[in-house]
Amino acid sequence: MSDGGEDRLAPVIPLFGGKVARASDLATDGASDHDRPAAPHAVGSSGRGREQSRRKDAPAADASGSFDPDEAVAQAEEALVRKLRARSLSISEARQVLREKHLDAAAVDDVIDRFCERGYLDDGLLAEHLVISGVERKGQGRVALSRSLAQRGIPRDVIDAALGDLPDDDAERALEFARTKARSLSRLDFDTALRRLVGQLARRGYGGSVAMTAARTALTEASLGGPSSVRFVDSE
Repeated sequence: MSDGGEDRLAPVIPLFGGKVARASDLATDGASDHDRPAAPHAVGSSGRGREQSRRKDAPAADASGSFDPDEAVAQAEEALVRKLRARSLSISEARQVLREKHLDAAAVDDVIDRFCERGYLDDGLLAEHLVISGVERKGQGRVALSRSLAQRGIPRDVIDAALGDLPDDDAERALEFARTKARSLSRLDFDTALRRLVGQLARRGYGGSVAMTAARTALTEASLGGPSSVRFVDSE
């Protein structure tokens, strides 16, 4: 583009207030500047929306009380749209949402296919966003980035493609991060400061010689230069 909680990227479908339209009715034209689908229109009264919200987790049933597969799909699609309003999802995460709505495997696949066709789910695009966010906001290295993408259920080949577009500059980014932390360690002896800074770098995916070199360089630049933390000033 801070440390903190999980990244909350811009929703894949920026929806608006009111009851969410069924995903099966979403229009496919009118993409935004970022090639995302246009938001569906809010429909229905607020009272009806509250009533459906109360029933959204119940298995779908017809007038006779029997399970209604079509209504189950509709409710599952609406639940998925609500999730996408708040946070981008991977295909794996979207599948989990649908499974929780009592859909069988074939119905889940059908919904996923429709959402992918319309651009509402895109693991490649999500992986790119997560990599950019991890690098620019958190200073993460390749190991941490790969781990965070895998935790979102993104396939290995998609992760590799996203990281493949990343410049091979882990050493530079590790040093840049270390420099932001080194001065705050100035009251510690060199060995303690080095150990803590290497640990911070390791948690961000910089390991081995990359973390050690970056930490030593940053601490030296911050004039910690040795166990005694003594600074030598030019007499001229």
